[in-house]
Amino acid sequence: MKPSTPIKNSDVMTGDYAMIDGLHTVSEAIRLAVSGNVSMLLVNKRHEHDEFGMVLMSDIARKVLAKDKSPERVNVYEIMIKPVLSVHADMDIRYTARLFERFGINKAPVIEAGKILGVVTYHDIVLKGMMAKRD
Repeated sequence: MKPSTPIKNSDVMTGDYAMIDGLHTVSEAIRLAVSGNVSMLLVNKRHEHDEFGMVLMSDIARKVLAKDKSPERVNVYEIMIKPVLSVHADMDIRYTARLFERFGINKAPVIEAGKILGVVTYHDIVLKGMMAKRD
């Protein structure tokens, strides 16, 4: 019996994110998310030895809105998740799902050679990955 070809993160990842600088305000981040129709913002590295960050709309709701802070006065770097857990493009989605479960996350950037190629979510893994296995 021949082993099945694994479905990789690169097979199911999407481009549903936007890049932002950590010095931008939360207000600017919201405008970027709306104009790009995305719910995930990835924060650029400041230099080659830095790590990427991430801001989700839920982070803005919890750390800015719920605390009655002004989005014009809070910078992205103050509320971002950093470092963000990332996955390799050629990783089998089964391992990505296990990693998500272990760390209690549901999305991650897909990185290769220090560059973001896309993002992968549970949604992508289930709807694109698991359905592709059945076809």
